[in-house]
Amino acid sequence: MKRGIKGIVIWVRIIRESTAFAVHSLISNKLRTILSLLGITIGIFAIVSVFTVVDSLGRTIKKNISELGDNVVYIEKWPMAFGPGFQWWKYIQRPEPELREMDEIMERARTVESSAFSLQYQRTLSFENSSIPETWILAVSDDYDKIRSFDVEEGRFFSLSEFRSGKDVAVIGRKIADDLFPGISPIGKTFEVSGAKVTVVGVFKKEGEGINAGSHDEITMIPLNFARTQVNMRSSNINPTLMVKSKPGISIDELSDELTGIMRSIRKLKPMEEDNFALNTMSMLSKAFDGLLATLNIAGLIIGGFAILVGGFGIANIMFVSVKERTRIIGIQKAIGARNIFILFEFLFEAVSLSLMGGVVGLLLIFIGSLVANTMMEFQIVLGLNNIMIGLTISAIIGIIAGFAPAWRASRLSPVVAMGTV
Repeated sequence: MKRGIKGIVIWVRIIRESTAFAVHSLISNKLRTILSLLGITIGIFAIVSVFTVVDSLGRTIKKNISELGDNVVYIEKWPMAFGPGFQWWKYIQRPEPELREMDEIMERARTVESSAFSLQYQRTLSFENSSIPETWILAVSDDYDKIRSFDVEEGRFFSLSEFRSGKDVAVIGRKIADDLFPGISPIGKTFEVSGAKVTVVGVFKKEGEGINAGSHDEITMIPLNFARTQVNMRSSNINPTLMVKSKPGISIDELSDELTGIMRSIRKLKPMEEDNFALNTMSMLSKAFDGLLATLNIAGLIIGGFAILVGGFGIANIMFVSVKERTRIIGIQKAIGARNIFILFEFLFEAVSLSLMGGVVGLLLIFIGSLVANTMMEFQIVLGLNNIMIGLTISAIIGIIAGFAPAWRASRLSPVVAMGTV
């Protein structure tokens, strides 16, 4: 028991005295300290900044995916995600989804809770002296609000009678409202699109930047039956999409399997024929983004790794110089009873302290940069605790690796030889 307490006291003394020596060395050699910090600072900044941006982007993507529906299958002509060797000529010959197919799915399917049909095209919006060219018009059928989550900030969403009668009304995005109706409420105002007068009944709540055209901020939404008077429903330029939501407790795979059978039956495909439709899910898009984000993380690690390597060599060189300058002091310390472990820890702690200081400066720069970036764009960058710990851990490891050789050399010096050094 006494031996254990004595050991703890010795280690506390070693830590206290090593810290005092290391701090004194860092303060007394300010220029040398700053130069040795630079490589670590740049490396940690490069690595952790990439990790931070990727994590923030990943959170935004997951949020958008949940809003688009992780239990929804999008029946389309083209797949959402594709890689190298994509045979586009096969897909371009596929037929577009049709509204009648949605009706047949609802009649046959047992796993489907609700469905909606949508199409997109671009038109110029005009109101008095204001106009917005090439604005996305999103035409939807009823039950769209059961598929896609959103909030209406002003006014209301379409009524069932407006859907069915094809009423000339619209719900517009927040950015559209601010650009087309600056300084006034758009509710009840009438704007012109393709020669038709359209009345605003609602404004979507601002969502921020989305993925895959997921945000409603720059969308003008109209009832699908009203869009029939605007565009050719059989055109391949309107991106028709059939959205199908599963019942509670039904997995996305089970829903996809049933939809595959129903769609093949509707389109009268033979058993050996390939599907001429794509069943897209948000998980497919998420996996594609996961691969991209992983690549970005690796790139950041490689780029920052070179800077950290340079910084590590810098710390090692500084520590070797420090050992040489303090050789006589080391001899005196050993002569009065300092153990090798004390000398080793003293210099190792100094190297780790240098590296950690560089890492902290790099993290501080990332934090300041994220605050500035967040004031300039909607995409929010957050320096999380996990990335802070990664930065500090990498810094500490580099300090141990870079400082071990000079610390080991210092601990093995002969007291007689060291004291005789001039």
